[in-house]
Amino acid sequence: MTAPENPVLAVLCGADHPPDMAAIEDAAVVRYTDERGLAGALAGADALFVYDFLSGAVPGAWPAADRLQWLHIASAGVDPVLFPGLRESDVVLTNSRGVFDDAIAEYVLGVVLSFAKDFARSLDLQRAGTWQHRETERIAGREVLVVGTGPIGRAIARMLRAAGMRVSGAGRRARVGDPDFGVVRESAGLTGYLPEFDYVVAVAPLTDQTKGMFDAAAFAAMKPSARFVNVGRGELVVTSDLIAALQAGEIAGAALDVFETEPLPAESPLWTMPDVLLSPHMSGDFLGWRRTLVEVFAGNFRRWLAGEPLWNVVDKRLGYVPSESQGGAGWATGN
Repeated sequence: MTAPENPVLAVLCGADHPPDMAAIEDAAVVRYTDERGLAGALAGADALFVYDFLSGAVPGAWPAADRLQWLHIASAGVDPVLFPGLRESDVVLTNSRGVFDDAIAEYVLGVVLSFAKDFARSLDLQRAGTWQHRETERIAGREVLVVGTGPIGRAIARMLRAAGMRVSGAGRRARVGDPDFGVVRESAGLTGYLPEFDYVVAVAPLTDQTKGMFDAAAFAAMKPSARFVNVGRGELVVTSDLIAALQAGEIAGAALDVFETEPLPAESPLWTMPDVLLSPHMSGDFLGWRRTLVEVFAGNFRRWLAGEPLWNVVDKRLGYVPSESQGGAGWATGN
């Protein structure tokens, strides 16, 4: 795939334009647009940069994409743009794999420590001016299952292993001797081995196979003392089943960064449930992350102009970048 001589780039960004786009603007005609103007911006565009990665506007504007070669989304998850029209087209899809891995791993370690050390209750007692001695849990030696063995799942596994936890993985294929997980179980048999784990971390990509994988049966299979962490996609979880499991004491707690409906509706019981930690889809958003996303896109943009293979090409049948494909490590080193 080679860019035309005078490429046209559409950028879906809403009111907040991506930073540090000057070099790209020097090399292409750049059309910044919000959701309402996307169809007009796509007409005659050679590439689309979905900077507003939570937008669901691309499928509706797709008929206007009359000469598009390449679509890049500023996130690791591609489900907002992976619709039948794109799957069936020749348009190359790339993502921003690699940007959020370590930040999300730090978030997961943070919520695990928060549960084990009972930080939320300490803050409540502090605000109440109450001195109440308590004993808390160790995390060393606790069993963790990371469901999703891509780069983010691997970063989580490395971080939790470094803290002394015993980590296993769940993915499409079972295997042993994995460098980060040791043992990887087949996710199709999830309920059969969930009872073994103290913490279950969901970070799988959203596909037809993973949607709703954490349902009533999955939560019933967990230990009553287990905690559930979701940093993947909200739709991995049947929210009503999670709420019922928490209310019934089938699991001990949950830390949720993503939700089926975002923002989380004000009437959701999750807001006020004990032993539930909520954050607004921010587990990977470190200071400077927006500039880093543009750096990733800019690296691929330079490769596109030069006719070189792109980084982070998504297999549109699978819905993610295969592990054997070249990742985006080069953008971080300038290679």
